[in-house]
Amino acid sequence: MMGWLERAADPGRVHTEGRMVRAAIEEARESVAALLGTRPRTVVFTSGATEAANAAAWAAPRGRPSVCAAVEHSCVRAGAERAGPVVTVPVDGGGRIDVDAVRDALAGAPGMVHCQWGNHEVGTLQPVAEIVGLCRTAGVLVHVDAAQAVGHVPVDLGALDADLVSVSAHKFGGPPGIGALVVRRGLRVAPLIVGGEQERARRAGLENAPAIAGFGVAAAAAAAAMAREERDARRRTAALLDAALAVPGVVAYGDTVARLPHLVCVGVTGVEAEAVLLGLDQAGIAAHSGSSCSSESLEPSPVLEAMGADADRSLRLSVGWSTTDEDVAAFARAFGGVVSRLRALHGT
Repeated sequence: MMGWLERAADPGRVHTEGRMVRAAIEEARESVAALLGTRPRTVVFTSGATEAANAAAWAAPRGRPSVCAAVEHSCVRAGAERAGPVVTVPVDGGGRIDVDAVRDALAGAPGMVHCQWGNHEVGTLQPVAEIVGLCRTAGVLVHVDAAQAVGHVPVDLGALDADLVSVSAHKFGGPPGIGALVVRRGLRVAPLIVGGEQERARRAGLENAPAIAGFGVAAAAAAAAMAREERDARRRTAALLDAALAVPGVVAYGDTVARLPHLVCVGVTGVEAEAVLLGLDQAGIAAHSGSSCSSESLEPSPVLEAMGADADRSLRLSVGWSTTDEDVAAFARAFGGVVSRLRALHGT
């Protein structure tokens, strides 16, 4: 990325510097497309998955409702609400979308259906292929939020055949502030950001060449190490879950089997999540409650509320490419003591 920060040329220009930047962007596009199992021309670079999801929601036909579960990420739900009315479909206690409810909603001829690949708070994998198939049969546009899945599980968008897919680089070790919207071949959608003809007139604005280059390198690295990292992540999150559930009054949220490999979620009875997070932070453990985009909100997690779980006492534990077994062991050593001290303070 540093090399392209030093070559701040416009890739839309025909001079040598511009052509060099253009070549770097297209090389990165090929790497991202290879990771996703799609054609490079379908990849539209954005500022991240939030913009990509908003752009997907904006593509919904006007005057027709969108279908969306309450467990979808806030950027998807808010984007759908801005585009028009939203039909909310239920989920089960593990956070899995009700396929029959989606099938019933399709009878009302909605403009778009949104379905995440895997849940960002509890890790539950969704029946994404089944829902995409229903939508394609019904002739309804479908957007898949794959931000939590890409780089962690194998993704083949060519086989999935969704209309629109949103992706973020930073979710699997790439730079922040860069993502992509994958647009199915042959589909024409109105761009969310207008003004120029960049990205084949699908997203205006000067391309962020350094971040795109970083995205491409991260995609290539993720593709090369996918099997090993998925195996290691699943082993480490299983150990985190075992350590957490060994403490009395701790329960697992979401599907603990059909889940993303790098993410688990637990509920801690007797104390609120923020106090647990602060106690873990003092022990050198970075964890979270809820999703990254809800960290400044005082509202309970809509994901856990939709699941019927206690939305005020959740703890999200995730691992990444830099996580070690010692990190997991450090959590196991610290967690029980943090919870015990907090419960003693509260008399619970």
